[in-house]
Amino acid sequence: MSEHLLIDRSEGVLTLTLNRADKKNALTRDMYGVMGEAINAAQDDASIRAVVIQGSTECFTSGNDVADFINNERSGTDSPVYIFLKAICHASKPLIAAVNGPAVGIGTTMLLHCDLIYAAENARLKMPFVNLGLCPEAGSSFLLPRLLGHPRAAELLLLGEEISGTRAAEIGLVNQALPAGETVLQAARKAALRIAEQPPGSVRLTKQLIRAGISRTADEVMETEGQHFAQLLGGAEAKEALTAFMEKRKPVFA
Repeated sequence: MSEHLLIDRSEGVLTLTLNRADKKNALTRDMYGVMGEAINAAQDDASIRAVVIQGSTECFTSGNDVADFINNERSGTDSPVYIFLKAICHASKPLIAAVNGPAVGIGTTMLLHCDLIYAAENARLKMPFVNLGLCPEAGSSFLLPRLLGHPRAAELLLLGEEISGTRAAEIGLVNQALPAGETVLQAARKAALRIAEQPPGSVRLTKQLIRAGISRTADEVMETEGQHFAQLLGGAEAKEALTAFMEKRKPVFA
């Protein structure tokens, strides 16, 4: 179990809290692995009716831990990252997210697999894959245009534009924008508890019907994205972009 992930199982809700404040909840392989295993285990646990993923009152996640990301292989069906992505893609029980502060990269793309998303008005959602010499992941190249339409998806993915929680609610990326802090966490918890009181068979079937056809296609796209992502990660553009990021300078692409 990772010390950077808090796990609570109470009142029919599995709550996964990212707990790495000193690194802005940047995700490591260990954190991915524990989250994936916990979500998978919840699918066959009758006592769990819903899953909440949250950060602190200040930060959801700044995305992947760059050093851990560069030094470790992320591809392959047995990698912790892949296990987590598969888990959120195929989860049969509702996934609910509470987003405060930064939600960078996977911090935003994982939301596309959630059923209910509550964000702080001043939350900062960003998918800077192109900026880093990489490509979209987590099935986002399929899910985002389907959710927002091509122009808005292109704006977010090609330009790597950052948007606020308020703007995310306006365009339909999240359910509701709320005052920052505990209010966001409480809204997610309240929604999860309401779901926990509903007939579980009906809830699971309804989610299945809502997402019919989406998960399978997203899964296929996810694999294609992963192959391209791995190739780009080993390329010169990504090396320059990630090195510049760590050195806090503007990258130079010859």
